[in-house]
Amino acid sequence: MPEPKRLTPEMLVPRMGEYLVQKGHITEENLQQALDYQQEETSKGNTVLLGQALIDLKFLDRSDLDQAVTEQIIHLRSALQAANRNLERRVEERTAELQKALERVSELSQLKANFISNISHELRTPLTHIKGYIELLITESLGSITEEQRHALSVSQQSSNRLEGLIEDLIMVSLASRGELSMQQNDVDIRRLANLAVKSHADAALARGVSLHAVVDENVPLVQADSQKIAWVLGQLIDNGIKFTSSGGSVVVSVKCEGENLVIISVTDTGIGIPADHLDDIFEPFHQLDGSTTRKYGGTGLGLSLVRQIVEAHGSMLEVQSTIGRGSTFKFPLLSVPGVR
Repeated sequence: MPEPKRLTPEMLVPRMGEYLVQKGHITEENLQQALDYQQEETSKGNTVLLGQALIDLKFLDRSDLDQAVTEQIIHLRSALQAANRNLERRVEERTAELQKALERVSELSQLKANFISNISHELRTPLTHIKGYIELLITESLGSITEEQRHALSVSQQSSNRLEGLIEDLIMVSLASRGELSMQQNDVDIRRLANLAVKSHADAALARGVSLHAVVDENVPLVQADSQKIAWVLGQLIDNGIKFTSSGGSVVVSVKCEGENLVIISVTDTGIGIPADHLDDIFEPFHQLDGSTTRKYGGTGLGLSLVRQIVEAHGSMLEVQSTIGRGSTFKFPLLSVPGVR
């Protein structure tokens, strides 16, 4: 698309020579002679304006030139005022259009959040019943079962647990999108949370052939955080690390002090990495990098979106460093509790 032409005075009012000809002060021949004279003087190193050239050649009086200049200034000012009024009108119209579009987007976003919330709550009740009856069957509270039946029920129980986690994530997404994500910050032992998160994912890492361990400084102080939500964040980051790391790779959870008031929490994997031009996309709800990623690795695209929102709700910021084929690091700082270790 070609760039628009810059606005110049000549576009708003006629040039001085043309204006003088139009007004009958000089002829076309006079104008050409003056231009030739002006060019000749310029070649000699003298700067001569067109008006002065016309006066030097006796084609125009000083009073007529001053009058013409005054009229040009008045025309120019009027033209600029008209252009400004037109620009202001167009800006107002465009602003109104953008405001309407923004209101529509906000309305659609609210409708989506309400829909997700309603559906999630409706799914939660029957799922609770399903989980309850599966538990009764597995524990043989409703009668004895065979080993094959126990295995089938165990698979069903795992699937229902995954479905419950998804529903809880959907509810959290709807709360976050409406600004209703509650935070209960207390003094939290982040070392304990990190070690528990690693322990709870040990079986998943072992099944995938991925080394999972924590590196925690000994003198890490307590931090100010919502323990339940930070534990969920660590779980999501570890789960992603395991999911996107091939057998033989590793996932490391690190907790270390930085200065006197900060504790840095990071999760580093040796997985597939993230393209630089997609680093922002991974935080969009329901977003996957591409279809093949969805088919190969699964997931809904909710985790990292919620992770960032929870971290930012703590007044912190989630930083991502990634290299294709070498892995990724997700890290964020939390404020330490003064004087408590």
